[in-house]
Amino acid sequence: MVVAAIQLFGSLAIYFFSADYRRELFYDRLKNKANSTAKLLMAVEEIDASLLKKMETDNPVSLPYEKINIYNYRNEIIFSTDDSHFLQITQQILNDIRLKGEIRFTVDNFEILGFLYKDLENNERLTIITCAKDIYGYRRLGNLRTILIIVFATSTILVLVSGWIYSGRALKPISKVIEQVNNISASSLNLRVHKGQENDEIADLANTFNQMLNRLETAFISQKNFIANASHELRTPLTAITGELEVSLMKERTLSEYRNVMISVFEDMKRLSSISDRLLLLAQSDSDKADKSFETIRMDEMLWDVQSELIKLHDHYKIDVIFDESITDEEKLEITGNRQLIKSVISNLIDNGCKYSPDHKVDVQIRHDGKFFIMQFSDQGIGIESDDLPHIFEPFYRGKNSIVTRGHGIGLTLVEKIITLHNGFIEVKSETGKGSTFVVKIPSGNQSKFDFAL
Repeated sequence: MVVAAIQLFGSLAIYFFSADYRRELFYDRLKNKANSTAKLLMAVEEIDASLLKKMETDNPVSLPYEKINIYNYRNEIIFSTDDSHFLQITQQILNDIRLKGEIRFTVDNFEILGFLYKDLENNERLTIITCAKDIYGYRRLGNLRTILIIVFATSTILVLVSGWIYSGRALKPISKVIEQVNNISASSLNLRVHKGQENDEIADLANTFNQMLNRLETAFISQKNFIANASHELRTPLTAITGELEVSLMKERTLSEYRNVMISVFEDMKRLSSISDRLLLLAQSDSDKADKSFETIRMDEMLWDVQSELIKLHDHYKIDVIFDESITDEEKLEITGNRQLIKSVISNLIDNGCKYSPDHKVDVQIRHDGKFFIMQFSDQGIGIESDDLPHIFEPFYRGKNSIVTRGHGIGLTLVEKIITLHNGFIEVKSETGKGSTFVVKIPSGNQSKFDFAL
């Protein structure tokens, strides 16, 4: 429809300008012919009105149905070829010609021109009225109209057919993508959209959709594993509590035995509470609201608080905080982040280092490199085996040499998510039997994670 409208506008413009050109050309021919006749009448003495009329009648270049009337200043006809008196010229028409210099009008397909003629030799002004039919001009214009109509109709049909075929071919890949997408569900996230052989926008769309499916599949697998592992971790202490209570209720017990059961249940409840707290923190680190509660945090104060709390809970822990020479002012000790989540990062890394070290000691070194506030947690513990290193940040994953020590496998996953949320980085170096070193880098100062990413 758009192409047809453009073609219609173009055809109408061609016809309009052609009709206007025909009219102007015909009036020019009328005027030139009338001027020639008047010049012969006035300039050549041997030619009078009757002879000139005979000459005009036999003139082969005369226009079809041409008629010429020449009037003097007294409105008397001094020359006329209008034997049929077709030209009914009134006094008003003659006055308009003398006033305006030239007039044009049409009567019964006759195009009439009236204008003033100045005879400079005789110092006389004549009024000439001439008319004729532009038979050949209208015939050419009609032929042009027919050609334009045929071309418009034919081209519109061709555009319709070719556009239908082309649009069908152009939209076929999209239809195929839609069909393939409709076949993908939560149970078939392994399917992918075919990109085709062409390197065009459809292929880019398919590629982008496949990348999204990769992320969704990874998220679904991670969520599935997380739910399975979380259920297992929560079931273990609950099963232990249920079993101990059932055994204690099977018969009467002494006060000492009941006390031992309560102590055991209390330990399992603490373990269950710890798992629940960490799962809640893990969910909070994935929440969109976590980055909305960012504030300025003094990291030295945070380290002292964590150190005090951990030593209060575990009096055998040894935690040394070492300030590097790069910390030259208070601003370099400040970051923008979520206070609760950052505190969880520090607490987890220190607790892990102390828990898996024979001497229960962790050295925390803090420094600044101009952009990042850096914390390095070093211990001389059991270390992490090389096969386990790529997996330590996976939910509920525990290294082979850490199974003997009680834990949940959530801490490092939580640490990695929180550091990523703060647009930071975490690196780990470890050697079995020689300890581990975790390096955490967080943008310093008042830079939000969004500003820093830019």
